[in-house]
Order: sequence, then structure tokens, then C-alpha cells
Amino acid sequence: MLIDVLLDSVKDTLELIPFLFLTYLAMEALEHGMEGRTERIVARAGKTGPLVGALLGALPQCGFSAMAATLYAGRVVTVGTLVAVILSTSDEMVPVFIAHHEPVGRLLAIIGIKVALGVAVGFAVDAVLRALHRTGDGKVHIAELCEREHCDCDEVDVAGDVTGDGGVTRDVTGDGGVTRGGVARAADAGEGVAGDHDHHGHTHSHAHHHGSRLAHIAHSALAHTVQVTAFIFLVTFAFGLLIEVIGSDAIGAALAVHPVRGTLLAALIGLIPNCGASVALTELYLDGTLPCGQMIAGLLVSGGVGLLVLFRTNDHPRQNLLIAAFVYAVGVVAGLAVGASGILL
Repeated sequence: MLIDVLLDSVKDTLELIPFLFLTYLAMEALEHGMEGRTERIVARAGKTGPLVGALLGALPQCGFSAMAATLYAGRVVTVGTLVAVILSTSDEMVPVFIAHHEPVGRLLAIIGIKVALGVAVGFAVDAVLRALHRTGDGKVHIAELCEREHCDCDEVDVAGDVTGDGGVTRDVTGDGGVTRGGVARAADAGEGVAGDHDHHGHTHSHAHHHGSRLAHIAHSALAHTVQVTAFIFLVTFAFGLLIEVIGSDAIGAALAVHPVRGTLLAALIGLIPNCGASVALTELYLDGTLPCGQMIAGLLVSGGVGLLVLFRTNDHPRQNLLIAAFVYAVGVVAGLAVGASGILL
């Protein structure tokens, strides 16, 4: 059992690495290369973020929830987008349905419910926060995320030298020079302002700077990815052992005690940041042990490792708890509504 859980945890964690690395790579590129344009891009994307997020979350993997949590920690996406991704994320539900040769229409109906709720709730959250003027300062905070992770994201000189301050200061004398850390990047006295030698020297300097910046961005993204991946693996392994020890039969028996309490418990199980949670819920539903409403509650909340990554990357514990509690509440309410309506999927 220990070896099986270990192998499953390694497999699940390895699948997340490309998503995490690409996310951090994009965030580092935004931080280092876009300057003031980043805020405008984020502001425009935020309006349609919940729709795009819910559609991406519906794809059969949990990598997008990890990406959304990371992007939210850097304030690149809105909280509504994050919630939409988590609610629509299917995690291991789709592979289990396919393995059981279930009708495609049944699977699409469940995914459709998750996506529709993700879009509606995501837009509603953003609208309410805008009305309450609680959307933040409208700026990305990737630099703060880097500082917390101690990845030395900003310690790169314009010409590729490490300075430790990462600040770029425009020359105020009017000669167009650029300084970083108070050191001017001006031409030496022996170099002409014009001429082939100066032109080629500038080109070489720019190419060296560009290459150094790309290497530094990749290094910082890799450092972030390693730190978060190690945390995900440890927690996933711990919860995988817990699920194996408890067993699906015991989970099914606990869920069958009472409809309301069963829905509350199913949503609580869905919060477990491990693919075993969604597998257990889906298997119990397909076996006829778990009613439709409880299944919906559990799978809505089962957003892969999205919430786990949120708690690891976002340095606002109260905010993280509120988001997790809100997602849980949405899952419970939706599950109770489906159960009361008598819908059968």
C-alpha cells in the first residue's frame, strides 16, 4: 500500500510540473518585460477571466487549478477566475467515467453543470467585489511573491550582473542613460558616442543582457516550481495514505447516513487535495452508493491541488480560508439543490 501511494503521489506531482513551470515562466516574463502594460492586460483579461477559467478547468486534469492559484497569488487573475477554475476542474472524474464505459451524455451533463456554475459564480464574485471596492489595487504583485519565495528574482543587472537590488532608475540628467542600483550604464570615455565600434559594442551588450535576462527568468521559474512541487508531493502523499487507510467502503458508509450530512461530508472529502478523493467520489456514484446531489457537491469542491497551491503561494491565510470556505459552501448548496430537485444523471 505504501509503495502504491508513493508511486501515485509521484505520478500526480510530476504531471503538475509543466503547468507550474510554464505559469511561473509567464509570471516572471510579465514582471521583467512588460512593465506598466501588465496591469492593463490583467484588467482586460479579468472581465472574461471566469469564462476562460471555467472552460480550461473542465479539461481532464488538475494542472489549471494549480496555475490559477499561482496566478491569483501574484494578482494576475481575479478571485472570481480562481473560483471558476476550481469549481469546473474535473480532476480524475473523466478518466474514471471513461474506464467504466459510461455514456458520454452523462459525463458531459456533469461537466456542463460544473462549468455553468463555475462561470456564474466566478462572474458573481468579481461583480460583488467590484461593487464593494474590494478588488485590490489593480496591480500585479509578482515581485512580492518572488520576495517571499526567496528566489532572487530581481537580483539581475541590466547587463547581466547580479546586483541584489533589481531596481531600474532612469537618468534624470537628460542624457538618456539607464542606471541600475545607482551605477550608470554610460559609454566609457574611450568609446565614441557614434561609430561602428560603439554600435557593435552596444549590440553585444544588448544581446548579453537579453540572454542573461532570459536565463534568469528561467532560473527563477524553476526555483519556484521546485519549492511548490516538493510541498505538493508531501501533502498529496500524506492524504493518499489517509484515503487508503480509511477505504472507499468506509467513506461510502459515512456518506449514506443522512442526505444533508452526507452532502456536507462529500464536499469535505472533495476538499482533500489528492486525486484519490475525486476517484473515490466518482466510483461510489457509479456504483450507486452515492446519490447525485452528494456527487455534485464533492466534485464541485474537488479542484485538484488548486487550493493546496493557494495556501502555499498566497501569503494571506485569512483570504485563503475564505476562498476555501466559499468554494465548500457553493458545493454544498449546489449538492443540496440537485438532491432536492430529484435530478438523476
